[in-house]
Amino acid sequence: MSRDIVIAGAGAAGMMAAITAARAGASVLLLEPNEKVGRKLYITGKGRCNVTNHCTVEEALASTPRNGRFLYSAMSRFSPADTEKFFTGLGVPLKVERGNRVFPRSDRAADIVDVLFFELKRLRVELRRDRVTGLSRTPAETLDISTENSSVINGCKALILATGGLSYPATGSTGDGYRLAGKMGHTVVTPAPSLVPLESPDPCCARMRGLALKNVSLMVKNQKGKVVYQEQGELLFTHFGLSGPLILSASAHMRDFGRDSYTCVIDLKPALDEETLDARLVRELTQGANRDMANLMGSLAPRLLIPVLLERAGIPPEKKAHDVTRGERRRLLEQFKGFVVAVSGPRPVEEAIITSGGVKVSEVDPKTMMSKLVPGLFFAGEVLDVDAYTGGFNLQIAWATGHAAGESAADYIR
Repeated sequence: MSRDIVIAGAGAAGMMAAITAARAGASVLLLEPNEKVGRKLYITGKGRCNVTNHCTVEEALASTPRNGRFLYSAMSRFSPADTEKFFTGLGVPLKVERGNRVFPRSDRAADIVDVLFFELKRLRVELRRDRVTGLSRTPAETLDISTENSSVINGCKALILATGGLSYPATGSTGDGYRLAGKMGHTVVTPAPSLVPLESPDPCCARMRGLALKNVSLMVKNQKGKVVYQEQGELLFTHFGLSGPLILSASAHMRDFGRDSYTCVIDLKPALDEETLDARLVRELTQGANRDMANLMGSLAPRLLIPVLLERAGIPPEKKAHDVTRGERRRLLEQFKGFVVAVSGPRPVEEAIITSGGVKVSEVDPKTMMSKLVPGLFFAGEVLDVDAYTGGFNLQIAWATGHAAGESAADYIR
C-alpha cells in the first residue's frame, strides 16, 4: 500500500496540514492514535479554544521567544488574519477578547474541532486510528512507514510529523515525533516544560492555596537581579507554588533553572503608587484605631493573604491599629508593593501547556517545513523547537506551520 502524503498526528497542525494538502489536490492519509481528532484542542483556552491572536505577523513573532525568526515565512503566508478568515469561512463566528485573544463566539472548543473534522471528511482525507512507529528511506528516495497496528506504508512520497510534544500525554503527546526525527538523523533539543506552573519552597503558597489574585503586577528577576518578565494580570497560589495566566506566561522566560534562579515579585496594589497606598494605610489605621490588625486588614487584602502579610511585616495579628509603629507600617507597605516568592523550578513537562524544545529548526527549511536532511520529511507544530506565550500564539504557530507543511508537501509530490 502506498500513499502520496501521510500525516502523523491529527491535532491542530496535523489537521491544518491535511486540509491544506487535500485542497491542493493531494491524496492524504491522516494517522491519529486517539479515538477522536483534536484532543488537545478541546482543553485549550479553558475549553473555549483560543484559536489565534488578533494581531499582526510582527506582533505574533514578538510573542514567540523561542526561535520566532524561523517562523517568519510560514507566519507571513498564513497570518493570524488568515486563521480568522479560515475559520469564519468554515462557518465559525469568532470574537476578540482581552489581550486580542480570538475565540469562537459560542465559547465551545468543540465547534473548532467539528469544522476541522467535517472539512477533512468533505475533502476525503482518509482518517485512520494508528500511530507511526518506524520510518526508513528507500533507494527510490521515498519513505517506508511502519505503524502500531503492524501495517506498512511503502513508497510514501511525503510524511508530515505533527505529533506534538510531551505536554498533556493523555491527549496523545508522547514524544513519538522526537524519536522518529532522531532516528532519521535530526538533532532534538531536549524537551522542557513551557507555559507551566512553578514550584516554590515558600510555605506561604500552601497556606494560601486556592487564592486567586486578579489585577496584580508580576515581576520576575533572575539571580543577578535582572528583570526577565513583567506583566499585570491574574495568578493563583497552589499547594506546590504558583499558577495562573501570569505565571504560565512568565515561565516561558525562565529557561535556565539549571544555571540560574528566579524570584517572583508581586505588586498586590499596582494601581496605587507607594505614597498613595501609604496614605490609604494611614487612613485605615486611624479610622480603625481600636481594631485588631487581623480584622482591620479585611478591607485591604483577601482573607488567606492577611496572616501572611502581617507575619512578613512582623505585626502580631492581635495588635491594635493605634499601636502599629511607623516601621511596621512601612514593612506592610513594602509587602503590598513587593510580595516576594522564590521559585525552585517548573512543574513536570506533563503538566505544561506547551513543550519547549524539539526538532532543531536549523535542520528544517523555514519556507517549506521540510527536513534539510531527509527529503520528503516535513514537520509541523509543537514537534518543532518553537514556542510562544499564552494568548493564542502557540495555536497560531500550529496553523501556520501546518499550512506551510501541507502546501509544501503537495508541491513536493508533484
